[in-house]
Amino acid sequence: MANQTQTQSHPNTSIDPNSGFCSHSRTFHSLRPNVPLPPPSQPLSLTDYVLSLIPTAAATTTVLIDSATDRHLSYSLFIRQVKSLASSLQSLTPLSKGHVAFILTPTSLHVPVLYFSLLSLGVTISPANPLSSPTELTHQVRLTKPAIAFATSSTAPNIPSLQFGTILLDSPQFLSMLDGESQPRRVEVSQSDSAAILFSSGTTGRVKGVLLTHGNFIALIGGFFHLKHLVETDEPQSVSLFTLPLFHVFGFFMLFRAIAMGETLVLMQRFDFEVMLKAVERYRISYMPVSPPLVVALAKSELVNKYDLSSLRLLGSGGAPLGKEVAENFNAKFPNVEIVQGYGLTESGGGAARMVGPDEAKRHGSVGRLAENMEAKIVDPVTGEALSTGHKGELWLRGPTIMKGYVGDDKATVETLDSEGWLKTGDLCYFDSDGFLFIVDRLKELIKYKAYQVPPAELEHILHTNPEIADAAVIPYPDEDAGQIPMAFVVRKPGSNITAAQVMEFVAKQVAPYKKIRRVSFINSIPKSPAGKILRRELVGVALSSGSSKL
Repeated sequence: MANQTQTQSHPNTSIDPNSGFCSHSRTFHSLRPNVPLPPPSQPLSLTDYVLSLIPTAAATTTVLIDSATDRHLSYSLFIRQVKSLASSLQSLTPLSKGHVAFILTPTSLHVPVLYFSLLSLGVTISPANPLSSPTELTHQVRLTKPAIAFATSSTAPNIPSLQFGTILLDSPQFLSMLDGESQPRRVEVSQSDSAAILFSSGTTGRVKGVLLTHGNFIALIGGFFHLKHLVETDEPQSVSLFTLPLFHVFGFFMLFRAIAMGETLVLMQRFDFEVMLKAVERYRISYMPVSPPLVVALAKSELVNKYDLSSLRLLGSGGAPLGKEVAENFNAKFPNVEIVQGYGLTESGGGAARMVGPDEAKRHGSVGRLAENMEAKIVDPVTGEALSTGHKGELWLRGPTIMKGYVGDDKATVETLDSEGWLKTGDLCYFDSDGFLFIVDRLKELIKYKAYQVPPAELEHILHTNPEIADAAVIPYPDEDAGQIPMAFVVRKPGSNITAAQVMEFVAKQVAPYKKIRRVSFINSIPKSPAGKILRRELVGVALSSGSSKL
C-alpha cells in the first residue's frame, strides 16, 4: 500500500519511488501522500483551523491537566476561555492585528488559552524562556518590538516597560478575563500573516527571532492530522505528557497538534525526572514528546522500576539526534514502547522529517523520512552541487512550513533563505536509498545541550571580556545525560592564575543556566585557520584524547 501511495504522489517517472530523489532536478521529494490544505488565499487563523479539526467526541473530554495542581480543563471550557479572553483583550486593551505580544511565563494551563486567544486576534506571539538573562531579554525585546507583555509576578520585573504594559497571568484581573461569556469581534486573519516569533540561536551567537506565519503552522498541523490514519491504532484516547517548554518550537507546535487531534495534554511546569514518572503512572500517559537525554535517563535509571509505566506506547524524540545504542538500550528495557524520531528547526516550524509507524521506527540512527509537502536538496558545501542518495552535504529544505525570515536581521535572512525559497539548514546530512534522512554533524557548530542550542560564539565573546583571559574557544564535549556540554579552552593572560571554577562562575553569572560552561581546559594557544577561524575540530580531538581538565 505504501508504494501505491508513493507512486500516486509522484507520477513523474524521473522520481525514484524508493528514495524520492528526482534525477532531473537533483531534488528529494516527500514519499508521503499529498496533504489537502486550505487554499492559501482563504483567510484563516491557526486558532480557527485547529478548533475546526477537534473531533466532536472531544467536547466532553479533558484537554489540559496541570500535573502540579491536578487542575483539569475540558475542551468546552478551554474554547469558552479562549473566546472570553479574546473578547476581554479587545475591550480592555488597544491590542489589535499586527501587534506583537511578548510572553514570559513558566508553563501553566493559562499559556495555551493565551496563545489561542492572541492568534485568533491576529496578534503575533513571541514566547521567550523565563530563565533568560536580562541581556538576552533586552535583545529579544529589541528584535520583536512588542506592544504588550504577558508574564507572571516573578518574571514581570525582567521586562522593560512597553506601550500597553504587562498583564500578569497570576493576577485576579487575568482570571476575570477568562471568565466571561461574551463573543469576540471577528478579526480576519490571512494565512500569510505573522503568527509567532520564536527564538533560535544563530551561528553568530546572538539569538535570532524566527518569523512564522499562520499558514506555516496550518501546513504543519494539517500534515499530522491528515496522516494519522497511516498509523491507525485501536489505542484508546491518547494522553500526552509535556516535559517540553511551550516557548520552544518543539513544545509550541506539539501543543497545537495535540489539541487538533482531541488529545488530553498533561503539562509540567518544571522538569523533574521522578515527578515525570509519577505523572506517567497517575495519568496513564501513552505518549511523550522527549529529547534524547530523557531517553537515556529512562533506559538507565533504577527509578523507573518503582512506577507503573505500562500505559506508555510512544515517545517522539526530537531536538537532537538520538544515538542507535541509546534507542536499542531503551527498546530492550521498554519492549512495548515505540520511539519515533523527527527532525526540524525553528526555521522550518519544527517539522521537516519524521518517522511514521513501527516499520520506520526500526531505522535507528535516522530521523525518518521527509515530511509531507516538503522538498530537500543535499548540497556540497564546497562546490554548491546538489548530490544524490548516500552523499553527505548541507541539507536545504523548501515547503509550506518554512519561515518568512528573521525579524530585524535582513542579512541573516538573505544568508539562510535563497531566492527560490530554499532554507539552508547548516546541517550535514544524507538520504539513504529508502529516503531516510540521517544527520551527520552540525555545520553550524551549535552545541546541543539537552534540546537547547548553545552558540559557542556567544560564550567566547563573554570569555574574551575577562581581563585575565588572553584567548578562548568553546566546543561541544560529549555528555551522556545532556548530549553535549559547553567546554572552554582558555589561554591565560601572562601572570594570571585564574582557575577553572572562576572561569565557569564568570560565565554563569551572565547567561541562562543551560548555556553555562561545564568544563574548562587551559592551553597555550587556540589553533586557528589562516583566515583566523577557530579550528574546533582540533580542540574536540584534544578534549576527547585527554579526557582530563589539565592539558
